[in-house]
Amino acid sequence: MRVAAEGDGARLGRPPMMNDPRAEILRQAAQMFAQKGYVDSSLSEVARSLNYSKGAIYNYFSSKQEIYDAIIIYTLTGLNDASAAAVKREDPPAEQLKQFMVAHARFLADNYDCFVTMLVGFSGMANTGLKDDALALRDAHEGLLRRIIADGVADGSFREVGAAMTGRAVLSLLSWMVRWFKPGGGKSAEEVALEYHDLLVRGLVA
Repeated sequence: MRVAAEGDGARLGRPPMMNDPRAEILRQAAQMFAQKGYVDSSLSEVARSLNYSKGAIYNYFSSKQEIYDAIIIYTLTGLNDASAAAVKREDPPAEQLKQFMVAHARFLADNYDCFVTMLVGFSGMANTGLKDDALALRDAHEGLLRRIIADGVADGSFREVGAAMTGRAVLSLLSWMVRWFKPGGGKSAEEVALEYHDLLVRGLVA
């Protein structure tokens, strides 16, 4: 991102050249929300970090709440797309489960701030239509996981378990990694997902 330099004709309020200013605003806001929380973050701070004026932000978003909602939709859309693209229906259920878990963990790591914002802010969405969209995306992602588990039970790959309860357990393991996982520190997200997968499929009994 280009930062305005004194005397070069650039000025605060004229957004730097970006491929997608809207995406840059979402990225920067997500970083701030994840670090400081939604309440303690302001559009003025987001604007300053991007060398924007606050008014320039309003060219793309009408409020901080709209940015918040957009981050949640962006995150759930990307997560759903990533898992759907990774899972190959022709593979055995255990392999599909691995593909799903690795894709989920990789997306979390690659979009860490957005993911944290989404987990904390989902229930606080203000736009009813967007919240319905968010619920549909969440259900699609979870539905894919439940289908994998149900298929594994049906073909004998997995023992008799409830797909809904097991799916919730898997998603809790993966999503709440954000409580302790930091990208670039120690194991990668993919390595954590593979260890979780091994634990789920093989269990604890030697």
